[in-house]
Amino acid sequence: LKDAGVQAIMVNSNPETVSTDYDTSDRLYFEPLTFEDVMNIVEKEKPEGVIVQFGGQTPLNLAVPLMRAGVPILGTSPDAIDRAEDRERFQALIEKLGLLQPPNGTAMDLDQALEVAERITYPVVVRPSYVLGGRAMAVVYDKEELVDYFREQVPEKPEHPILIDKFLEHAVEVDVDALSDGKEVYVAGIMEHIEEAGIHSGDSACVLPSFSLSYDHVALIAAQAEALARELKVVGLMNIQFAIKGDDLYILEVNPRASRTAPFVSKATGVPLPYMATQVMLGKTLDELDPWSMRRGGFTCVKEAVLPFQRFPGVDIILGPEMHSTGEVMGIAPTFEEAFLKGQWGAGQKLPEGGKVFLSVNDRDKRFVAEVARQYVDLGFELLATSGTAGLLAGQGIPSTRVLKVYEGRPNIVDLIKNGEVSLVINTASGKRTAHDSKAIRQATLHYGVPYSTTLSGAKAIARAIGAARTTEVRVKSLQEYYKGE
Repeated sequence: LKDAGVQAIMVNSNPETVSTDYDTSDRLYFEPLTFEDVMNIVEKEKPEGVIVQFGGQTPLNLAVPLMRAGVPILGTSPDAIDRAEDRERFQALIEKLGLLQPPNGTAMDLDQALEVAERITYPVVVRPSYVLGGRAMAVVYDKEELVDYFREQVPEKPEHPILIDKFLEHAVEVDVDALSDGKEVYVAGIMEHIEEAGIHSGDSACVLPSFSLSYDHVALIAAQAEALARELKVVGLMNIQFAIKGDDLYILEVNPRASRTAPFVSKATGVPLPYMATQVMLGKTLDELDPWSMRRGGFTCVKEAVLPFQRFPGVDIILGPEMHSTGEVMGIAPTFEEAFLKGQWGAGQKLPEGGKVFLSVNDRDKRFVAEVARQYVDLGFELLATSGTAGLLAGQGIPSTRVLKVYEGRPNIVDLIKNGEVSLVINTASGKRTAHDSKAIRQATLHYGVPYSTTLSGAKAIARAIGAARTTEVRVKSLQEYYKGE
């Protein structure tokens, strides 16, 4: 805004952020983002317009009320924002464009919810509408769990409907950031998540460019992102979350705003997205700005979430649809493996060079466990497993040592972790029962600083990174050197 000769007024009540540094904006208001506070500032400053795209969900929810109060909103129109945010209007938009969405429904009470879940079949994702960071979202596998969810999370007469979607098991999730001027669309980044769909995108590691998607899938994702941006007449940034299951591409959600991935994609491609989006909102076209010519490549970037579990004793480290992460780091390198390794180090996870790997997975993951186990055996690790997983591995001809679960007696897996005999823990849980069984194991990994993965997809990526650490010398270069291709 300053470069364009426009006075910039920032509203932010979070003193921890860079945006509250005295020299970032011309004026700074330490006010909460509520309709009344913003209106007070508008009355005093009489701005030419308000930008709501860069503050996440909270200012986006203010777009329609501000417009009704006669405040000019710059960028994507509040009506387009509402089309993407309102469940029924969004469904109509998806149908108009001929795109796929997981089967879903809404409910105002438990009886309706049970009907919807029966119709679309379990497992389902349930969540209240209008929530931040996936709060109170849960994956529900059967009728009993749905009844529990309503008893614990839903008030007797909810104001907004509860949203229920079919949960796509073992699907690959993809995040897309795009920039549009209302006509042209620039697909800025197609990021493949390492953790599968069902884990909040803020807690997932993601890779740019993608490491396993086919050329056809990438082309289809780009085409659908462009179609959505054009139909919504997005002016500025938008973020779309897709899931790929088999050959089907599903749209999980569309946010007509900058996502938390905008800084990551900007660094990973050399195209300053927030800067460009602001220029577009001030009336420039993408043809004038030409982000395509600025794009840099030839390297891989990995975003890894930083999780605060060390600071909260007693919290379970299992990941799910609720977001836990308090920050993120970026690894950048010529290969995916080295970039992922740097991301792990940056997030405080010191990967082992050898030793014993403990494996214990839930029933749903059992058919995938042999592949992961083989990766570690090939790297020369010894495997430890609980009886169910050990039996399964033996059937596949993979040797492992059986260890006791906590309630089966001593010495059990927690004792081995305490004694420093375990160098990596791979433990996936599902549903309340297994989550509770294995909570003691996950607590011990935190307490004794043992690296861990609570997803099989994460465990596979860790194996690749350990292999890379043995054969490549990890190099450090500046972003500028990567952009120049040195």
